[in-house]
Amino acid sequence: MNPACFTDRFAGKVLVVTGAAQGIGRAVAIRAAREGGRVLFVDRADFVAEVAAQAGGETAAFSADLETHEGAAAAMRFAADRFGGIDILINNVGGAIRMRPFLEFEPQQIDAEIRRSLMPTLYCCHAVLPLLVARGGGTIVNVSSNATRGIHRLPYSAAKGGVNAITQSLAMEMAGFGIRVVATAPGGTEAPPRRVPRNAAGDTDREKAWMAEVVSQVKQSSFMKRYATIEEQAAPILFLASDEASYITGSVLPVAGGDLG
Repeated sequence: MNPACFTDRFAGKVLVVTGAAQGIGRAVAIRAAREGGRVLFVDRADFVAEVAAQAGGETAAFSADLETHEGAAAAMRFAADRFGGIDILINNVGGAIRMRPFLEFEPQQIDAEIRRSLMPTLYCCHAVLPLLVARGGGTIVNVSSNATRGIHRLPYSAAKGGVNAITQSLAMEMAGFGIRVVATAPGGTEAPPRRVPRNAAGDTDREKAWMAEVVSQVKQSSFMKRYATIEEQAAPILFLASDEASYITGSVLPVAGGDLG
């Protein structure tokens, strides 16, 4: 990322970025801090504190399980206590745990996918709203996915469809309070190896084959026939979070090389 592109557009703003220890969330949180924001890095991985320390600026870290309302509420309270309020929430927690045809999913696996990719956004939105209202307004950016249309991850697709619904309905409900709610819908994205794997149990040979089919479908569905870089995902998220997008609400922006999902 070219330091010359950094601005001070988040100066005076308090941002909470969830899923900030790895991947897109890490890039978003670090760049927000470098653009003047006071940023709380939230993740259930304890090394989130290392990431926040590396970012520089006025940052802090908080470990929480955002698949519970208690974890989401605790993270928002911590940010408000530490920084005096919250202006922007970026909901980035989520990600498919398994890739397999829907016929092959077990009921508990379906539940796990919904908990991972829907409930953190739902709970964090609910927990942050009183703080944004008290602030006199603010912005929520949800990181959805263009995988609402795709293969071998239907429960994840359903969860992200729910994130889109949250975005549109909450935007309508909260506009009168000066609160914008928007989302991006990333496509396939190249990322460094994860320190915490998406599937702690590991993938079987069949699952690896199904994953290869997903990768092929994602690249072929993109007009550009490639994955995005992390920076190509972070930039639109931060644009939507900024005052530059002040007349955008209720929108879900596809960031998938032309594949609208």
